[in-house]
Amino acid sequence: MSLKEQITEDMKTAMRAKDAERLGAIRLLLSAIKQKEVDERIELDDVTVVAIVDKLIKQRKDSITAFELAARQDLADKEKAEMAVLVAYLPARMSAEEVTAAVRAIVVDLGAKGPGDMGKVMGAVKAQLAGKADMADVSAAVKAALAG
Repeated sequence: MSLKEQITEDMKTAMRAKDAERLGAIRLLLSAIKQKEVDERIELDDVTVVAIVDKLIKQRKDSITAFELAARQDLADKEKAEMAVLVAYLPARMSAEEVTAAVRAIVVDLGAKGPGDMGKVMGAVKAQLAGKADMADVSAAVKAALAG
């Protein structure tokens, strides 16, 4: 079963259980998937669906930060609940040590030296670690590897 099919089944389960919060988050995700399919006239694979989930989680994190700065804990809690639903559709994340080791290996393979090679390294790292690690952590690991 593809990830998209799993999400659709989870939506049906949430509907039957009358779980409004979970249903709302899943519908947002399915809407983003459908929008991408319509815009590009393609059927999305699991890798692209994971990228969409990642994007939606990043949006939720940004919203949570903004709501907490504005002292709107009620809205921040709603975003946190949506994010918890979305996180379930991501593959297992790599630990910080695994990310650092993977980045160092890529830096060595590319022969990258210094901050000027950051773009080249990030391109290779994104291709290899997309969906497996938080890109903010990956970027920090790349900066550290190129600095040292």
